[in-house]
This record gives sequence, structure tokens and C-alpha cells, in this order.
Amino acid sequence: MLPTPKRTPFTFCYLVVLFETTLVLKLANPVLSARLLALSSTDAHNLWRRPLRALLTSALWLNGEPWLPYVVIFALAVAPLERRIGSLRAAGVFFSGHVVATLATELPILWAIRAGALPKSDGHWLDIGVSYGFFTTAGALVFLVPGRQRLWSLLAVETFIALIYLTDDPTTMGSVVTLLGHAIAAHLGLLCWGPWLRRRELNKRVIPSSVAGRKFME
Repeated sequence: MLPTPKRTPFTFCYLVVLFETTLVLKLANPVLSARLLALSSTDAHNLWRRPLRALLTSALWLNGEPWLPYVVIFALAVAPLERRIGSLRAAGVFFSGHVVATLATELPILWAIRAGALPKSDGHWLDIGVSYGFFTTAGALVFLVPGRQRLWSLLAVETFIALIYLTDDPTTMGSVVTLLGHAIAAHLGLLCWGPWLRRRELNKRVIPSSVAGRKFME
């Protein structure tokens, strides 16, 4: 199940990058670390001033979180998807969730700030990490789980989202935004990528069967 550079190069290389950036945060001066995270955050302020750089770099950091649990997380969701559909497609699913969930949650905040409905300070909270991409791949994988296990897999994803929200500070707007982002990402994978993956799996089964049938007739 562990990611390897041969079978799951996207997952493996991504974990290596996260390991390196985690070391940077631990070894660098705290002021420099805080500055790097602030520049990489996909908060409303950065999305307005430097959207492409923020969307790219925000998925390269773990904000003070240990790296090893993410090996388990990626091994459970990202690596299995990569083995089924290939590295480029898995990367597309992952980053589509990161981008869509980020824009869906942060753009309304940006508009509210510019309209004067929210204070400017709400445009500067730290928004980094890989959880949106992870939940998109997890949601997509639910469609590939056989039988009744699919329901339990969906329940596990939804429970994980709720636990993250409850163990954070649920009264803050940042926690609410993150909760919405996780929900959007998971359901993007479930409702958009999942059916496509399911059709792809069914086509892979039908085509070899039809080929075998023609050879038998010949």
C-alpha cells in the first residue's frame, strides 16, 4: 500500500516535497517560516494580488503538522487512485479539488471584503495545505469501492470531515470556511469524478470481454 516511485510516482514525489518543506519550516527562523506560509496562503488577499502563485504554492506546505500521518493519508486515498487511473489523471483529480474548493470558499470572502460586509482582516487568515486535494481523491474513490462497502466508505469520509471541524475551533469563520472547503472537495470527487471513474472501470471490463468473444468465434 505504501507509495513507491515506480508504481505511484505522483504520490511518492508529492510526499517527498511535503517532507522537504516540513523540514524547511522546522529548521528555518520562525519569522522566515511565518513569512513563507503567509506568501503561500490562498487567503483572499493573496488570491487578489497573486492568484496563480498562491494556488500553486499553498499545496506545498503543512502548517506545523507532522509529516508522517500524511504518508498514511496519501497511502489510503491518493496512491490507490493513482494505481487505478495513472499519475497524470490522479494529479488532475487532486489539483482540481484543491483549486475548485479554494476558489469556491475564498472568492465569496474576497467579494464580501470589497463590498464592506467583512473586515479586511478576514482576508489574511492562513489557508494552506493538501486536504482539499485529498478529500477530492477520497470522494472519487468511493465510487470504485464494491457493494455495501461504498456506503461505509462515504460515511468514513463524511465523518473525517466532521471530526476535523469539531477538533478545530468550530466558532471561528476560518474553521467554517475550511469545513465548507472539505465538503465541496469531497463531493466534487464523489459527484463529478466518481461517475467518470465508474464508467471508465466498466468500459475496461466490457472491452476485453468483447475482444475475447470475437476470438472465440474466430
